[in-house]
Amino acid sequence: MLLISATDEWKISHPAATIGLLELSEVVSTCSSPRLDEWKRETERSLRERYQGFTRQDFLSLPVMAAYERYYKHFNKTYHVQLQVESIVLKGKNLPSVSPLVDANFIAEVETFVLTAGHDVTKLRGSISIDVSRKDDHMIQMSGVSKAIRAGDMVMKDGDSICCSIIYGQDNRSPISSETSRVLYVAYAPAGVPMELVDTQLRRIEENIRLFSPTAIIEQHRLLSAAAG
Repeated sequence: MLLISATDEWKISHPAATIGLLELSEVVSTCSSPRLDEWKRETERSLRERYQGFTRQDFLSLPVMAAYERYYKHFNKTYHVQLQVESIVLKGKNLPSVSPLVDANFIAEVETFVLTAGHDVTKLRGSISIDVSRKDDHMIQMSGVSKAIRAGDMVMKDGDSICCSIIYGQDNRSPISSETSRVLYVAYAPAGVPMELVDTQLRRIEENIRLFSPTAIIEQHRLLSAAAG
């Protein structure tokens, strides 16, 4: 099990935030999953029924979406999960097909709206911490481009560098691949997102994974709360 802690700086900067951690091992995800694909289609149908007639403003009035909008607005960005849900409901688009481990998270995200990143555990190095970005911080984005990160964003770091930022996404070193058999999902919830919903997000990811890898082993499933001190 990975040892993951939160810095005092994160707790001070984001006093009402929650981080969800779900680590699984012995995952088998080397081929497509018909059961997961069926669940994708069902999720899309459910979203279109639930939010029929919604406008962008209607989505932003939902408490969880509003919480993320406030966070992203501070950095002059738009919450990408909001855009994904809008594309499914308003434009009739389908969820993407990347890989079973990635798709398991995407399906859960559009149901709960809780932002979650997935990492290959074998590609993480040293101690891992939930922290805040500081002036002059940089990360190598998934595209391979070095990106300057604005101070104050919630980030995850390992012994080498920043692995993930809420605003700028994941690095190009630790994302899930088709060979991943040990995975860490990290859910980032700013103030206004209930802890219970973060826990629900982790449980739904696990349920989705068990559609194609029923014998996966849970290494950890826990929440870090800034309010807990």
